[in-house]
Amino acid sequence: MKTFFNLVICTFLFLNISLGQRNCGAMDVLERQLIENPQMLKNMDEIERQVQEYLKNNPNGSGQRTVITIPTVFHVLYRTTAENISDAQIQSQLAVLNQDFTATNTDIGSVPALFSGLVSNVEVQFCLATQDPTGAATSGITRKSTTKTSWGTNDSVKKSSQGGTDPWNAANYLNIWVCNIGGGILGYAQFPGGSAATDGVVLDYRYTGTIGTATAPFNKGRTATHEVGHWLNLRHIWGDATCGSDLVSDTPTHNTSNGGCPSHPHYSTCSGAPVEMTMNYMDYTDDACMYMFSAGQKTRMRAVLEGSGARASLQSSPGCMPPSGGGSCSAPSGLTTSSITATTATSSWTVVSGATTYTYEFKENSSSTWIVNTVSSTSLNLTGLVASTTYNTRVKANCAGGSSVYSATVNFTTSASSSSCTDTYESNNTKNTSKTIPLGTTTTAKISSASDIDWFKFSSSSSQRNVQVTMTNLPADYDMELYRGNTFIMLSENDGTNDELVKHNTTQSTATYYVKVFGYNGANSASCYTLLAQRSASAYRSVGDDEEQTNGELVKEEFLVFPNPASSDITLVAPFGKHTDGYLTICDITGKVIITQKVTGDRNVKTFNMDVSSFDNGLYFVNFISGDKTQTQKLVIAEMK
Repeated sequence: MKTFFNLVICTFLFLNISLGQRNCGAMDVLERQLIENPQMLKNMDEIERQVQEYLKNNPNGSGQRTVITIPTVFHVLYRTTAENISDAQIQSQLAVLNQDFTATNTDIGSVPALFSGLVSNVEVQFCLATQDPTGAATSGITRKSTTKTSWGTNDSVKKSSQGGTDPWNAANYLNIWVCNIGGGILGYAQFPGGSAATDGVVLDYRYTGTIGTATAPFNKGRTATHEVGHWLNLRHIWGDATCGSDLVSDTPTHNTSNGGCPSHPHYSTCSGAPVEMTMNYMDYTDDACMYMFSAGQKTRMRAVLEGSGARASLQSSPGCMPPSGGGSCSAPSGLTTSSITATTATSSWTVVSGATTYTYEFKENSSSTWIVNTVSSTSLNLTGLVASTTYNTRVKANCAGGSSVYSATVNFTTSASSSSCTDTYESNNTKNTSKTIPLGTTTTAKISSASDIDWFKFSSSSSQRNVQVTMTNLPADYDMELYRGNTFIMLSENDGTNDELVKHNTTQSTATYYVKVFGYNGANSASCYTLLAQRSASAYRSVGDDEEQTNGELVKEEFLVFPNPASSDITLVAPFGKHTDGYLTICDITGKVIITQKVTGDRNVKTFNMDVSSFDNGLYFVNFISGDKTQTQKLVIAEMK
């Protein structure tokens, strides 16, 4: 019976993806790109870290409080006269984008009272580019005749070598291709983190704009709004899984996508039966029945457009300036940083004719907030910097007639502090060579290179079973993992903060614990960090309903599968809640069950390892059932290069 139920769930997930009414191809394209380029997942993980920091620092959605204008170019590829849509149809699409992303659309008043307080002006505008990447004048529209009857979603439309049109520099332009996609696909987008050679949005010519070939019920330009939402890092509102997460806190949990024009209130079948936000641009409803972004969605989009966000370079793009450069005030050149120490540095740049002052900005690479300085000279001394830290810098000129665009961003890294470690714990780069450390005594060590890993071990006792490990004085972005024997327990990854902490309270008898310390994305330093391992007979926190804790916060009952993509082994963290058993099932995209097994947990969260080396490359669904709760994660199997 359980196996049949799992098969039904897997089949439902497959049908949900393949038969969705709107047929956005963004997630299918993402899955293909992750298989072809596993590095993209690492890029997206790094972007998500930056997004979460931005959310923490800017809960109201904007650290800049300014409208961001995105230079846009439309590449029209046509075989028939109908496919060669008019400039007017393109202008109608641009108008819809500008209205929808500023909450000035005429149907914004249709948002029901329940959600009216969440309606958000994203403060983003789109302009047709007035200069191309070479600086030449342009209409912002390119056209190319083709013999292809349809393009599909394999990105060939973005490649001149395959008959398409190459994108303009993705750092400076939003590229939108208009063509006959085929297969019932209205459009698709590439998420931040993918290759610049394929970055942008693709729209079918029948679902672009509001006039000409625009075809009901997708004739109000909302396909582009939906896809640009993906391009700015938004997920489908139902999280592409049954009762999934779209990573936005203020959107209700949807059990799946909605099509047509659902009546309000439309209740979800997920826990709590919330009223679904069917009028959100990231659902699958008809164009006439979607008309809002939420405040939380705005914050996610602004996170990639501001500070060190993945698409922040668009703010300094010259794409919408006149080809002459927009006046007498040119962007400064020659930005460089010298006299770099652990805490100080000097930035300088060349003089700009006509400039009265300069706006110089700098920030830590991991931060989303720029520190702004207005100076009248062409140099600035920086103090109070953090040792072994990478900083971003940029500068613009201010003239009587206005300001220039920002210069290209230039990075520098401060020197390491002079601190040294009494023991560098080398070599202990593997679990088998773990260094035994004393309990209750601070240990100092260092991650001295991008490939360096520190392993430590200590033991609990039958009377002191609860353990806690603290890392402090981190000179770079280090993460820490805790293992009990060969079993992964938890990860602490505090996004570049100065400390890490794991606490593990357990009923397990005496065990040997291992601590793995490593630099995120190769972070390292000549400076030391400190590590303290402790054990206790008492719990390190109030347990309360069997809740587990990491990093000082309660772990949500979230089903985790990693690494993802995977090639050999995966780790599954399964939330049992108050139950002691559950069922794990893996099925392929056709709904065929590959593995199903009953699992038993001794506490709220249990970790399992699984060998998937025999799986073919592709997309799978991993399903966990405990009690009346079902959770699903997607898993990509790909051979790592």
